[in-house]
Amino acid sequence: MTLSTHDTPLSQDEVLQRIGEVRERLGEDVYILVHHYERDEVVRFADVVGDSLELSREAAAQGRARYIVFCGVDFMAETAAMLCGAQQTVLIPEPTAHCPMAAMVNADEAALAYGRLSSLWGGDLLPITYQNSDAQVKALCGRHGGAVCTSANAGTLFRWALGQRGHLLFFPDEHLGTNTALAMGLPQQEIALWNPREPEASSERAAGARVVVWQGYCHVHTRFTVSDVQRVRREHPSARVIVHPECPAPVVQAADGAGSTGYIVREAVEAPAGSTLAIGTEINLVARLARRHADKTIIPLARSLCGTMYRIDERKLLRTLESIEAGRPEYVVTVDAETTRWANEALQRMLSVG
Repeated sequence: MTLSTHDTPLSQDEVLQRIGEVRERLGEDVYILVHHYERDEVVRFADVVGDSLELSREAAAQGRARYIVFCGVDFMAETAAMLCGAQQTVLIPEPTAHCPMAAMVNADEAALAYGRLSSLWGGDLLPITYQNSDAQVKALCGRHGGAVCTSANAGTLFRWALGQRGHLLFFPDEHLGTNTALAMGLPQQEIALWNPREPEASSERAAGARVVVWQGYCHVHTRFTVSDVQRVRREHPSARVIVHPECPAPVVQAADGAGSTGYIVREAVEAPAGSTLAIGTEINLVARLARRHADKTIIPLARSLCGTMYRIDERKLLRTLESIEAGRPEYVVTVDAETTRWANEALQRMLSVG
């Protein structure tokens, strides 16, 4: 069988038709997980579309398919590979789909911060990592009794961690960490920022804190500003502004609501006909919600694209499916057994607690 390539002179309609044909022949051997931020041309072939929490649960529960194709970024496919059974193979259609935020912390930096803060507080510390981190950082949290969280369950995991210990170290998104701690009622002075380039100064700043957040961010959500909120309120006085909690705290505080991707989707579904929503998250999702809910006015707070998610397109999905059918699966995602063991400790705590 000849695999399709990006240079194959197929029209988009031909590519989409061929995906459907290959997908049908593969049947239950293949299960396709797709994140909300992906293109419509990819979303249409999903068995499940969801946020990182929903897709993590699907990966853990999926026992039948031999192959799981994950249309998202690298850390998501890693998580699926660790949660799936030994008889299953996880593939990602674009191996360079690396999440910039996940790359803002590595296991060595995380271990240094954990060691210093654990010494500072006599071991009275739990590490929590956002799903948007690599397997080694998840494993570090697993080894030290910590857990993974997503934006959907961050509050639950923060409360759980602070019920176990007096202090919490959160990787790698300072904005989700700060917004979650503030929503729990912690004062700003009990939230400290860890700069991995300044461990000494960061240790000093952390002395009076209960929650320490890593200096990292999502470029999609830091694109939104308070000025964007103010502009939308002038132009659409009746609009309800909802944003993702990866946005900076002043933006979250200026909005009418903040929550995970799943929360944002529910807000769009449940809003009354004729209402207006201004949404601060990735543009592919906002545009899809606007098309699907034409009885409402759904607009972007500003246009912000996840270029990493955008790297996966219908041609790459076709190539991945054809590689499976040819018996030569491409871009298989694997994680070594020791990392998987400890990362799964952290992931299973998330799934059981959150």
